[in-house]
Amino acid sequence: MSRELLIVFVKNIVLGKVKTRLARNIGNTGAFNVYKQLFNITQSETINLNIDRHIYFSDVTIKTAWPNDAKFVQKGEDIGIRMENAFRKGFELGYDHIILIGSDLPDISEKVIKQGFKYLSKTDFIFGPATDGGYYLVGMKTLLSGVFRNKPWSRPNLMQTTHEFIVNNKKSIEYLEKMNDIDTIDDLNKSSLNSVYKTNL
Repeated sequence: MSRELLIVFVKNIVLGKVKTRLARNIGNTGAFNVYKQLFNITQSETINLNIDRHIYFSDVTIKTAWPNDAKFVQKGEDIGIRMENAFRKGFELGYDHIILIGSDLPDISEKVIKQGFKYLSKTDFIFGPATDGGYYLVGMKTLLSGVFRNKPWSRPNLMQTTHEFIVNNKKSIEYLEKMNDIDTIDDLNKSSLNSVYKTNL
């Protein structure tokens, strides 16, 4: 029987340190309010899954968030190395089906995550592609570290470049539905959270 693990990457909700690209358009308070809502959505859609979870915070762990789950602080000089380190720890602990998600998704759901694990039982890699050319979810059964190294982070060709790397390494891939993750004002305007930043200004 497989041992499944969900890794969740979140940022500590600190004014002026979350959604900095978005803040250029709506201000630090607006960006803070948007990320707080995204954080809450991520927690509510993952906390009741019948699965082990590792929650990785950007700076310091928060005891009240995901109160019954293992918590860590992200380690690494860029997002790729931080994700690689989180996967490596999961595999070292004996998990063999691991999915990682971020916390920028207004439409993330238990259903999508469960679908990801279902796909992962039949393929080497699973991705949730984002509308900006990146991805919001990645899963694997064995660590292929090159997936996260020397990749064009925050660029529109990230998913394509990653796909090519995996195929060149003769690994199989399945894809979930495409989703909009919120990094910029355009992303926000296309989302269900487009009015959140107006509250508590």
